[in-house]
Amino acid sequence: MEKGREIVNQEKFEIILRRICLQLIEYYRDFENTCLIGLQPRGALLSDCIVHLLRQEFNQTISHYGKLDITFYRDDYRERTSPLIANTTHMDFTVDGKKVLLIDDVLYTGRSVHAAIAALQDYGRPEAIHLLAFVDRRFNREFPIQSDFQGLRVDALDEAYVRLDWNKENTTAGIFIYPQKPKK
Repeated sequence: MEKGREIVNQEKFEIILRRICLQLIEYYRDFENTCLIGLQPRGALLSDCIVHLLRQEFNQTISHYGKLDITFYRDDYRERTSPLIANTTHMDFTVDGKKVLLIDDVLYTGRSVHAAIAALQDYGRPEAIHLLAFVDRRFNREFPIQSDFQGLRVDALDEAYVRLDWNKENTTAGIFIYPQKPKK
């Protein structure tokens, strides 16, 4: 895989993650009547980190935490040339009348968030939906969607690809910009 340029290292990633947690505590207070939902697959990795920090380091009670697969809610899933592999949705609660915080790693065109809002309708009618994106690309939005909470904003050229890279063995992460979408 082509090496990208690191824009956030592990140390800065952890600082940003803690800042986000403090902002969430300030906004949601005790998280009563609040659902945290990570978008599968990459937003779920980020949401795991956030929920762990909120519970372990900030002693918050998170009663409703789930992971949502949006694969077949995307408007472009029929345009694929190879079969899609869906992830699992883990949600054992409804969102009726609750505040929902959708968590994703990178907000770019807004299509994933649009699909998540459509998928969320299967779980009820929320009081409000907020979005946390660790990286907000700002430009090239195709839907009128913005993040309510973000780790950082990145301005990148159209062809550039911004990715939060995870090392699952030691749970470290960094943010990289690639000249184009890297091949796996």
